[in-house]
Amino acid sequence: MVLVSSEVAPFSKTGGLGDVCGALATGLADAGHRVVTVSPWYRTGRLEAEDTGLRLPIPLAGAVHTVAVFQRRIGRVDHLLVAHPMYDRDGYYGDSGGSFGDNHIRFALLCRAALDAVRRVPLPKKLLGEDVVFHVHDWHAALLPIYLDALYRPVGLFPRAATVLTLHNPAHQGRLPGSLFADLELPPRWFTPSALELHGDLDLLKGGILLADALTTVSPKFAREITTPGGGFGLDGLLRHRADDLVGILNGIDVVTWDPARDPLLPARFSADALTGKATCKAALQAELGLPVAADVPLLGFVGRLDPQKGAELLLESVPWIMDQGAQVVILGSAAAAHVRFEHRARQLEAAYPRSVRAWVGFDEGVSHRVEAGSDLFLMPSLYEPCGLTQMYSMRYGTPPIARRTGCLVDTIAPYDADADADTGTGFLFDAATGIAFRGAIGRALDLFADDPAAFTRLRLRGMAQDFGWERAIPEYVRVYERAWARRNR
Repeated sequence: MVLVSSEVAPFSKTGGLGDVCGALATGLADAGHRVVTVSPWYRTGRLEAEDTGLRLPIPLAGAVHTVAVFQRRIGRVDHLLVAHPMYDRDGYYGDSGGSFGDNHIRFALLCRAALDAVRRVPLPKKLLGEDVVFHVHDWHAALLPIYLDALYRPVGLFPRAATVLTLHNPAHQGRLPGSLFADLELPPRWFTPSALELHGDLDLLKGGILLADALTTVSPKFAREITTPGGGFGLDGLLRHRADDLVGILNGIDVVTWDPARDPLLPARFSADALTGKATCKAALQAELGLPVAADVPLLGFVGRLDPQKGAELLLESVPWIMDQGAQVVILGSAAAAHVRFEHRARQLEAAYPRSVRAWVGFDEGVSHRVEAGSDLFLMPSLYEPCGLTQMYSMRYGTPPIARRTGCLVDTIAPYDADADADTGTGFLFDAATGIAFRGAIGRALDLFADDPAAFTRLRLRGMAQDFGWERAIPEYVRVYERAWARRNR
């Protein structure tokens, strides 16, 4: 299997995509499969890798771009890293001025480099060959099935290779003005409604959906949602057409990295059998953030992008009400240039409530672990959620999530029911995408925290008992690969 993605942890990560691709590759390799990843070698967070000496000339946008290919083996996985000046920037996808205007060229380069590199780099000490399954992720890699059919198969290359496309977030499609199609160096017939054209625009994800041998998305509930009218971000008709080839597979998490019993980023370790360390983590987090250290004051955490999809508006509008309930809030995240107003509002709230709110604008891996471990409740008011990972992290760290009933949040969180005869649930869900509904769920959670500490502790423990590892998902992905291979080679 060759996994092609704009992010693969530990080399690159802005959110769940990097985590998922890195963990999936490791899980597949540990199950005995040959696995290679291909991703850009960005400037930010660059790790050491060995120069393979391979230089690939790739024509795009009227010029020939020469990429260098670096290699590093971690565990049983071979990682190929594509180096080029277009990746040597401060951001992966954009900067304070917005998205990079040449992203379509940057990620077309990744797709072409992946196809050329796997044929020519010895991994390890022998060529991988052409009988592979390419597993491509989101719009950044969705051109690979197009290039495969347009430029490689017609000259006898990769005749048996199959392709699988995973839709992590189909709201982001690489949809651009149609005039940019020329930069891709493809024959004109590929800019048609049966390929990359959508209402006159260039839509990279659409092309991948049409051409890939199999499709997956990142939770069963989300797979159903995106085939409904209005649920597929303009592509629901196409996804209904390919519904028989679409499978929802719930993401797993790295249960070694995210293990409160041995997490080196925490001030104290804890487990379901020894919860004392969690109270230590809460006190240490309050002290680190300059908040009053108080065990009886509920601490609510948020880790994620400050983005409309993540419910940033619901979160920020609810903070004053949360203050009225006597709680503390910590917000860790940043916004894209188009949504920088959310960063400003978070800072304003910190200034208005200096003893109760902390806004950590940016991202810090260690702080994210400590927020998951030290918070009493985790806030996740997403408007839609293909498959977030932070709610799984929070439950593993004994922090019940408060989340909207959408996408994978339905698949991963069992709602607490105060009226049930027996203890149930691992978190709190709400339905309507409104501040009132969100605050209602927060209120239920705060009531349980204050009124029945024993029941709240049992809620924590039920979340910690959930199995969110990759062992369940790996066989499901292998079955998809087998079906894709069979379809391509029937």
